[in-house]
Amino acid sequence: METVQAQARAVGLPLEVVPLPWPCSNEVYERAIRRAIENGLGRGATHLAFGDLFLEDVRDYRRQLLAGSGLEPLFPIWRHPTAALARKIMDAGLVAVITGVDKRKLSPAFLGRRFDRTLLEELPPDVDPCGENGEFHTCVLDGPMFGEPLRARLAGTEETEDFAIGDLRLERQSAAARLEELHSSG
Repeated sequence: METVQAQARAVGLPLEVVPLPWPCSNEVYERAIRRAIENGLGRGATHLAFGDLFLEDVRDYRRQLLAGSGLEPLFPIWRHPTAALARKIMDAGLVAVITGVDKRKLSPAFLGRRFDRTLLEELPPDVDPCGENGEFHTCVLDGPMFGEPLRARLAGTEETEDFAIGDLRLERQSAAARLEELHSSG
């Protein structure tokens, strides 16, 4: 939660947290999302953007969830070829790290790795370059929309039979360290 809050601050956007229990039934999930939609509408929201690329069933589900709500779903990267999209993301200056992997498709050794061209070259051929099939998940730490980059480190991992999740912890940078960094880069 702390990382998502820091991301929202870094990009200057409001954040609405939708708490969900674990485990969470689809019925409970949908009730919580509908409340969040109502809250968004109350604050003047008109659209909701999703990062789906090519999973038609997921796109259909999102459309169904928003049907009649007053929010229009947007799919700005729908059907973009994922290898080209991954490179475009990198070229745009986004900095992300791998925070979760499906161990049936990718080694936990990828946890904490920067999402860069070297990583793309090392992905197995059956792994989508954007992890669109759930092979891996990332956390964005910097990009052109960030007022300042987030600094984070992998503080450990948790594994189940099928998944490995990295515990990404934000690092606090002292004012003196920030001044030193500015001075040395200036």
